[in-house]
Amino acid sequence: MNIRSLTRGDGVVIGAAVVLFIASFLDFSSYDCPQGVDCSRFDSPNAWDSLGLLMSVFLAGVIGAALLIVSRAMPGRKVVGLDLGQFGAALTVFALWTAFWTILDVNSAGAGLILGLLAAIVLVAGAVAGPMIPALKAPLVSPASPAQGVAAGQAPYGAGPGQGYGFPAGQQQQPYGAQPSQGYGYPGAPQQGQPAQADPAQAQQAQAQQPSQGGAAPAGDFTPFWFAVPVARPLYGEDGSPNPIAELAPGTWYLAVEQRGQSLIAQTQDGRRGVLQDTTGIQRG
Repeated sequence: MNIRSLTRGDGVVIGAAVVLFIASFLDFSSYDCPQGVDCSRFDSPNAWDSLGLLMSVFLAGVIGAALLIVSRAMPGRKVVGLDLGQFGAALTVFALWTAFWTILDVNSAGAGLILGLLAAIVLVAGAVAGPMIPALKAPLVSPASPAQGVAAGQAPYGAGPGQGYGFPAGQQQQPYGAQPSQGYGYPGAPQQGQPAQADPAQAQQAQAQQPSQGGAAPAGDFTPFWFAVPVARPLYGEDGSPNPIAELAPGTWYLAVEQRGQSLIAQTQDGRRGVLQDTTGIQRG
């Protein structure tokens, strides 16, 4: 999975899951050694000595966090009728619920149980509040601009060796839809290296047709461009299917090849094309 597709909320979830797993190896309960008694051989149990506690608190939280992260790579997958991310969030809430009542039932909670409860609280906060708080929805790694990728010597997606970035600032790549020996793709476009011949009759005819068009720009005026999304957004099929075919992740540049009303036809790195319905706040390259 591309790390640039992760959000800050995902980072909180991953960090809390790591702490929760470490806490499972710490002491489950603490004790006071009586004076004059050698307690060096006393082995305090941890969560791995109690299968029920291990599965219902520690591993349940870790598995829930893993499902949340995997749901980023496989949007639309369901488990028992629930979305993969929703099922993972439910597991984290269950882990917190069990940890809370377990620590109330123990007379002297150890470091493992206390740290596990704190990690479960942070885990649930990241899982539930992550998609709602703008600060947690921001990309975990800031996306690099197309110009920075070219300056670093990396050929961007869609540009061959020795070419500029293409859209919108590249100067060496042919415009989208143009043939190697033609202009932008309109009929009668002059070939490269040949000056366009001015025809007074054709110029007058073109000026006469402009008012009748009502000021509407032809569809061919759309210039493909690179863009990045501020948060993860689904990409739907061009056939109108309600299920997404992919998910556009923050921190990755995608190519917009066509515009349909307020939506964009976007192309992913693996060549799949689909409809991006929500275009608010996208960053153009």
